[in-house]
Amino acid sequence: MNTKKVAVAGILILMVAAFVVGVSVYRKQTQSAQDQTVRAEQTRLVRMHSPVLGPQGAPVTIVEFFDPACETCRAFYPFVKSLMARYPQEVRLVIRYAPFHQGSDQVVKLLEAAKRQGKFQPVLEAVLQAQPTWADHGRPNPDLTFEIAQAAGLDIERAREDMARPEMQALLSQDVEDLTALQVSRTPTFFVNGRSLPSFGPDQLAALVAEEVAKAKR
Repeated sequence: MNTKKVAVAGILILMVAAFVVGVSVYRKQTQSAQDQTVRAEQTRLVRMHSPVLGPQGAPVTIVEFFDPACETCRAFYPFVKSLMARYPQEVRLVIRYAPFHQGSDQVVKLLEAAKRQGKFQPVLEAVLQAQPTWADHGRPNPDLTFEIAQAAGLDIERAREDMARPEMQALLSQDVEDLTALQVSRTPTFFVNGRSLPSFGPDQLAALVAEEVAKAKR
């Protein structure tokens, strides 16, 4: 009788041990899958070609999905700049393109050509400032942005050559693929260190940035 009890107890111990091992393996697999998902999302948020404003090594990254013809993007730009000025060493802005409006794809390529000449930010700001003149959603005229960019110091002939390069369409297609995968459906859409805003608005963006900056300083 005692031998049977010992045998049963041994079996129970083996079953419990197997269960514990199984749970541990499951948790590790689940965590691994979650980590892979997070890494995939992080990759989709920031690409090597993405324009970056602010310190490259900043601990807090604002990713903005941006359409140069979007009025709200234009309105938010000074606010985002003010956040970066508030945290000059802690915050950087990564711009991703979301060319939802007619003609925006051409302006995106112009901005990328400006980046190749080291004039991304001045051309971006000039294009945004003049947005009402070229981005009428009923009758957009993106060709006007060439004059605007030239006035901001861009070599237009060189820019046109760069805009025609196959890699320009490739990077634009990559951004569209990423925004689709991330279910971005409007501009601007912001992520702060991979976190989306709880609801849309400047206060919500400022609060999330402040929270991430505080974490980075701990």
